[in-house]
Amino acid sequence: MMHFYEPHLGHGLKHDPFNSIVGPRPIGWVSSRSASGVLNLAPYSFFSAFNYVPPVIGFSSIGRKDSLNNIEATGEFVWNLVTRELAEVMNQTCEAVPPEVSEFDLAGLTPEPSRIVGVPRVAQSPVSFECRCTQILQLEDLDGKKIETWMIFGQVVGIHIDQRLVPDGVYDTARAGHILRGGGPADYFTIGPEQLFKMYRPESGARDLPK
Repeated sequence: MMHFYEPHLGHGLKHDPFNSIVGPRPIGWVSSRSASGVLNLAPYSFFSAFNYVPPVIGFSSIGRKDSLNNIEATGEFVWNLVTRELAEVMNQTCEAVPPEVSEFDLAGLTPEPSRIVGVPRVAQSPVSFECRCTQILQLEDLDGKKIETWMIFGQVVGIHIDQRLVPDGVYDTARAGHILRGGGPADYFTIGPEQLFKMYRPESGARDLPK
């Protein structure tokens, strides 16, 4: 038996399963700066990487949030990795506060100056991507009607990695302790060595992998 539904008619379940199925997902913990200089830090659960060369990442803002406004104004942002140790403080940065309140202060986090962009990274995070915005796209439905959701894409122009995570020149995802957003109101997942397995692509596709 299969549970089938058409989303526009409702899912008929206790909780919408869509973002549980498309998951778990990396967390877009995005720092930005307003035109007046106020720092913002917010997590986004719809986030991913979209290109190798140049490296491009993106996240969606469901509704017009401070991050979107700031990036429109300055053209810059920083993505910061959320680890298990940072989960609770990341959650604090979800709190809805006025634009003049910095989530760095709210969560007791340290803004560390970036090398290239004018937006600071989270000093406590072991990995950060300095980004310059390349595109902001407002999504549309099948009828061409604008949806109150915007995709923000950024080219990664600088990468910070804690040296402990590249002991042999290969980034150790399991050791880093990434956490991922699941679905439901509160589901998160961790990554560890027990989830790791290796599967190499066929030789015919090896040429497509970055060196």
